[in-house]
Order: sequence, then structure tokens, then C-alpha cells
Amino acid sequence: MTATIATIAELGFHQASFARIAERAGLSSTRLISYHFDGKDDLIGQVMSTIYGDLAAFMGERVGAQSTPRAALDAYIRSLVEYMGAHRGEMRAATEIFLNFQPEGGTTAREAAVDVSSFSHLERLLSWGQEAGEFGEFDVRVVAMAIQRSLDGLPFLLEGDPEADLATYADELAALFSRAIRA
Repeated sequence: MTATIATIAELGFHQASFARIAERAGLSSTRLISYHFDGKDDLIGQVMSTIYGDLAAFMGERVGAQSTPRAALDAYIRSLVEYMGAHRGEMRAATEIFLNFQPEGGTTAREAAVDVSSFSHLERLLSWGQEAGEFGEFDVRVVAMAIQRSLDGLPFLLEGDPEADLATYADELAALFSRAIRA
């Protein structure tokens, strides 16, 4: 997984062949990759599962430790920005895969990105805040999408500006959405 992520992050999705991945991993043959994965689609699927599994665990720990909806939303925004900043290679690889991967007979990352159920965790958090009286009235789906898409754009910002101040990015987003949803 590490060699695949690093190869995609460095060379791009289309240049990340089994040969280049095997070379980076120090493997003598691409057959060692083929032994563990049923082709490139399977390998890429496992890469995405690994990246998003790690991200979910990282964020889940931080968001789950909060006792109020406002603190949970703040932790959601800040932990995602923190993860992206600390795992730039993984985020670069995920972006490359998102933009370029077309699995045979499967769901593309683009198709998965438009699945509204992907916002359900954030919608639940926002609904919790409304029910608790911490957040005002607003369309939960619209706000969830606005929050998530502002975070999804961070890898693109980092491509264009690798020195972007992530602490300021997190502070500004957290403050912006705190004002927007205030009761």
C-alpha cells in the first residue's frame, strides 16, 4: 500500500504501473503484487480503503471525543484539515485516483462523490446541533455539502500552494461555519 500510494502521489495515476510500484517497494517481480491483488482495480480499491479508513479513524477519535454539537463540528473541520496536512502524499494519491480512476464495471470515485449518503454523518451532526438548540434553522443537506466541499478543495489548494497556512485555513473555516449555523 505504501509503495502504491507514494508512486501515485509522485508520478500520477496513469504512470503508476505495477512495475514502478514493485520497484519502489523493492520487489523483484510484479507477480508479487498480482499474487495479493486481482489486478489494478483491486489494488486501487484497497488503496482508497486504506486512505479513507485511516482518515475515518483519525477523525472519528477526535470528533467522537466531543460532548457538544458545536465542539464536534469544530473537531470535524480541524481534524480533516490536520489529517490532510500531515498526509499530503495520501491526499495527492487519493486526488489522482479520484480524477483518473475508471474501474471496470465498478463505481468511479466521481460517482461515489455525488452519492448524497456520503454526507449523512455530517447531516446527523448538524441535526444534532439543531435538536440541541446550539444551531439555528437551515437546510442540513445544503450546509453539510458546503462544509464538506470546502474541505474537499483543500488538496487542490495544496497542489497550487504547498506552503498554504493550514492552521489559518482550519481557523477560518471553523469560524465561518460557526457563524453560519449559529442559533
